[in-house]
Amino acid sequence: MTHRGDDKAFKQVLEVLIENGLEGMASAMEVLLNEAMKIERAGFLGAEPHERTTDRRGYGNGYKDKTVRSRVGELKLKIPQVRDLKDPESGFYPKSLERGLRSERALKLAIAEMYVQGVSTRRVKEITRELCGLDVSSTEVSRAAKLLDEELEKWRNRPVGEVPYLILDARYEKIRHGGSVVDCAVLVAVGVRKDGKRSVLGVSVSLSEAEVHWREFIESLQDRGMHGVRMVTGDDHKGLKAALQARLTGVQWHRCQCHLQRNAQAYVPKKEMREGVANAIRGIFNASDMQEAEDRLSRMIGVYRKKAPALVRWAEENIPEGLAVFRAPASHRRRLRTTNCVERVNEEMKRRTRVARLFPNEESLLRLVSAVLSEISEEWETGRAYLNMRDEWPVEERIYRKDVA
Repeated sequence: MTHRGDDKAFKQVLEVLIENGLEGMASAMEVLLNEAMKIERAGFLGAEPHERTTDRRGYGNGYKDKTVRSRVGELKLKIPQVRDLKDPESGFYPKSLERGLRSERALKLAIAEMYVQGVSTRRVKEITRELCGLDVSSTEVSRAAKLLDEELEKWRNRPVGEVPYLILDARYEKIRHGGSVVDCAVLVAVGVRKDGKRSVLGVSVSLSEAEVHWREFIESLQDRGMHGVRMVTGDDHKGLKAALQARLTGVQWHRCQCHLQRNAQAYVPKKEMREGVANAIRGIFNASDMQEAEDRLSRMIGVYRKKAPALVRWAEENIPEGLAVFRAPASHRRRLRTTNCVERVNEEMKRRTRVARLFPNEESLLRLVSAVLSEISEEWETGRAYLNMRDEWPVEERIYRKDVA
């Protein structure tokens, strides 16, 4: 079916652009969108205006005016209406306009993000006027922020499902609270799903990193359907181990080897001993299996028992917490031995939060970190698998898990 208005509309667009240049983009887009909606209506009805055909399912029923704000300015559109004879309840709405509305919504979300990053309302107006050819009031900015909050709330409460590996970490940001500037804990949970892909499972913001905050955070993940956790990797955050014992009883707890390596240096009595201690601990973590790692730890303790007794006491208590990864399949260990995957997420959050520097409250901080994390999670979930989940856990570990269940 050939649309009769194609050539006329194209010529009209050219005339507008020739006469007005780039400033005529909005008028040109109005012509193109209005014509595109007419073509779409003709396809929906199965006939051109005034065309006689047995395939016709209804008739045109005039137009409805609508103003849409876009990146090229305000567009005054005429939405085609139809009277569908075969299915009066079906309704018709142009796909081209739906895409335009999504673009308008994306613009509002961008404005909201500028707002939460500390850009003043006056500056927001200047930017949108320059980029989009339109003004945005403070009320519209507030509405855009509310829209963003609604979207991010849905993301934070989405179902989780089976997560064999859970990685937990925390970082701090400055917020205003009670007239003072205080540190606010941002808890982040990353999971490796049963399909082997990573996902940012959730985020929580609170003035405390105590056990109650961790416990409530883990509980919220379980309420959203998180199950099948085999191992949790994290650092020695305040309250985390107690929360795991309460909410994920029997699940393997693995302490980040990278943080253990750094922490050990605080117990080395002499500078010239640091390299030797670091190599010894690295050898433990690079062992081929649990038995070799335990043997290497015993030898290290024997070497340093007299020369560095504080280091030995620390090593006996803490290094075994970094060996749980040896219970996982050998192909999984390298990526599960540390919290580096979350550390890179933290770096991306830091890059964005440093723009604001100081947040007015917990809600504004949660808004921004959720926006950053949702983008990262979407990229992971649509990308390549992080681990090959076809690799089985050792037989003895599978039996252990069955007994615990």
